[in-house]
Amino acid sequence: MKELIDKLAENKIISRDEFKVLLPCDEVYLHEKAREVRHKIYGHQIFMRGLIEFTSYCKNNCYYCGLRRDNTNAERYRLSKEQILDCCYKGYDLGFRTFVLQGGEDNYYTDDILAEIVREIKTTYQDCAITLSIGEKSYDSCRRLYEAGAERYLLRHETANDAHYSSIHPPEMSPINRKKCLYDLKKIGYQVGCGFMVGSPGQSIDHIVDDLLFIKELDPAMVGIGPFIPHSSTPYAREKPGDLRLVLNTLAILRLMKPNLLLPATTALGTLDRNGRESGVLAGANVVMPNLSPAQVRKKYLLYDNKICTGDQAAECVACIGKRMERIGNKIVVSRGDCVAI
Repeated sequence: MKELIDKLAENKIISRDEFKVLLPCDEVYLHEKAREVRHKIYGHQIFMRGLIEFTSYCKNNCYYCGLRRDNTNAERYRLSKEQILDCCYKGYDLGFRTFVLQGGEDNYYTDDILAEIVREIKTTYQDCAITLSIGEKSYDSCRRLYEAGAERYLLRHETANDAHYSSIHPPEMSPINRKKCLYDLKKIGYQVGCGFMVGSPGQSIDHIVDDLLFIKELDPAMVGIGPFIPHSSTPYAREKPGDLRLVLNTLAILRLMKPNLLLPATTALGTLDRNGRESGVLAGANVVMPNLSPAQVRKKYLLYDNKICTGDQAAECVACIGKRMERIGNKIVVSRGDCVAI
């Protein structure tokens, strides 16, 4: 097994069958090697992203998501430009140099509105990066937001296998269009992020291998990997959550596949296991995303049940995650945390 892990770390081609052996393995060396590779490029630095969940409205009806339009139990809200800027103001003071604007696909926020918000953030905080995570947009819309000052775009592909994609999304959503959006974003000039859930209903090890091969082809700057966690108001309410070991192994394999990736230790990982984010960093992750959203709306932005940190103030989140990272030998840094070219 160690030979196979070293082979991957040396950027040699491994087969589908070899990926299928690595993914479920119980090999401590896999995580050790991922940490070693990360340390060579990023040292013990952990980058913070300030997450601003600005709308819980969504036009889509994805079967796994608590924000799906058919969830009549969801409490909906929208943040104004002033509220978003206030989140940035507080976040900048806490040391954030990346702001992530995340929300459902909400047509209330037109290109005009979003471009104005992005432009004002960028004008006010010129040393900060702006990441958008707002779903599928047209090429022209994405280009306009890029020209307004957004530099990064996170669009999780959810699954690279077309049949699996169709099984967890309604018919009007297309895996072909999803992938096209990602390539369009790269063409425009964004630092692109993709990603998927580990353990989503119907997912097999072969599907995860498809994801890894797609990521290798896309060559993104960042990849968001987290466990599937069910939401009680979705069709998958009674499904089992993703497996912690498989999530961590996937992170480690991605670190070895693409050493300079920006890999978050996600909130979902911390929800699945109380030490999940620490485990993610020890498996090769190097990004954490404390929540800057107003405390009064955090419990309304529930993609899945039992989400952690919904009652904390932003300063409490930063202090907590900083201590957690220090306990495992890492340090939160005040930095944009750009992807290092190798």
